[in-house]
Amino acid sequence: MSSPIDPRLRKILDRRRTFFPIPFSDPLPPGMSVVPRWHSRGYVPHFDDPRVVQGLTFRLGDALPHGVLQRLHALPDVLRRRWAMESAMDRGHGACWLARPDVAACMEQALLHHDADRYHLLAWCIMPNHVHVLVQPIDTTLGRLVGNWKGWVAHEANRILGRKGRFWQPDYWDRFIRDADHYRATLRYIENNPVKAGLVPRDAPQAWPWSSARFRA
Repeated sequence: MSSPIDPRLRKILDRRRTFFPIPFSDPLPPGMSVVPRWHSRGYVPHFDDPRVVQGLTFRLGDALPHGVLQRLHALPDVLRRRWAMESAMDRGHGACWLARPDVAACMEQALLHHDADRYHLLAWCIMPNHVHVLVQPIDTTLGRLVGNWKGWVAHEANRILGRKGRFWQPDYWDRFIRDADHYRATLRYIENNPVKAGLVPRDAPQAWPWSSARFRA
């Protein structure tokens, strides 16, 4: 499995080999109104602020079978439940359409398309059935950003796969970055997810073809 080396992509990563400053107190961009910081569409609560770096996870519609979800939702601790969901997804449930190079390429293209324009893309990892992203919005809300990614990729992926119907699980999970240590820990987690899932050797996260780790080594 391999992915094309996009010169634009390499240039982006070259600019970001060091820690990206987190402007918690920067003013909003011109023309950008203050958005509600906490909101929900009835699934999970979201923190949304264009000045804040966010760690995101979203998954395919069949990444967590109903029986698995029932067991996970029975866990009383929210954080423990979240880590259990991550581990369950790493087992490769579902059709794993994102394991196909052509579909994964669509996802990576979507992530890169408006980088440095509508958001700063800081790290990413496209797993077989879910996606991790570290991002800072510039002139868009987090919900709109994720919705645009998912909408375009669902359309293209269904065309490639010759299928119709829901591609993604509704909504997404986000966690805003508290400080520099949290930033580094989140970046390491994202780029080492293929190692954790046993998809690449322990000492070679850069071997995964659909992750920012391959440009950071």
